[in-house]
Amino acid sequence: MIFSILSVLGGLAALAVGGEVLVRGAVGVARKTGLQPLLIGLVVIGFGTSMPELVTSVQAARAGSPNIAWGNIVGSNIANSLLVLGMAATVTPIILNGKGTRRDPLVVLTASALFAVLAWTGAEHWLLGIALLALLASYILARYVMERSDDTAPVENETANPTPQGWSKPLVETILGLAALLIGGHILVSGSIELAGALGMSETLIGLTVVAIGTSLPELVTSIIAAWRGQSGVALGNVLGSNLYNILGIGGMTMALAPSAIPRSMVSIDIPLVLLSALTIALLCTFAKGMGRILGAFFTALYFGYLALLVVTA
Repeated sequence: MIFSILSVLGGLAALAVGGEVLVRGAVGVARKTGLQPLLIGLVVIGFGTSMPELVTSVQAARAGSPNIAWGNIVGSNIANSLLVLGMAATVTPIILNGKGTRRDPLVVLTASALFAVLAWTGAEHWLLGIALLALLASYILARYVMERSDDTAPVENETANPTPQGWSKPLVETILGLAALLIGGHILVSGSIELAGALGMSETLIGLTVVAIGTSLPELVTSIIAAWRGQSGVALGNVLGSNLYNILGIGGMTMALAPSAIPRSMVSIDIPLVLLSALTIALLCTFAKGMGRILGAFFTALYFGYLALLVVTA
């Protein structure tokens, strides 16, 4: 028990340090390449901070615990949309404008709808997993091509921070930040699972709560730090990218390596909440200019209300 608690604390410390280093390095890479911070958050940081979910879900599925894998994917998306984005906006209001701000949320909404169809139909086949992975690869390639074709795309706060003189520093910071997040996430999840198991929680509930929160902490730390540093595009892109990777990437890998239907127990509350939160973010990015502290606090409170509902109905 003591070792598990120490693992949780050590994982949190590694996540805090890794998040700060990763944001600094990723923003430097964005300026060096001339790409939008939103795209950097969507591809680089979104993929990096989703690695704990990927490792955990694939290992759980191959170990004969698919409910943990699917619960991790669904729970992480809900945590990203409500807790991560909500707390980031509570720290510093997020500006919703710029290239890709409307397009990417609609893509995440579409992916969420596809995931819901798979859950409602109970579909399971390794070819479905390959198809999901192909969709993710196609979208990333398309986003990169579209971004590079627009030479006039501005970079956030470009005048406030000059372009780095070389690639070494931002690349090293990005790699070290990702490494710290991966190590911290692994340690945190291991300790959290041991603690949750001692409390007698079901696999699905563990996946939706303890594992999902633990593997979402890299996104939480990174987005909060990004928002605090005035990088709204990085914070928003991190959430959108992580959600997309969770559904198409991690869901695709889980289905391809260990085909299993999404648990029916998630269809009534959890899957609709994934859809509703994705729809809300898409509407905000389409019609609103920003996400203020009050709305951020509401998102955060809504997430803790969801957790309370899970515990009560378990």
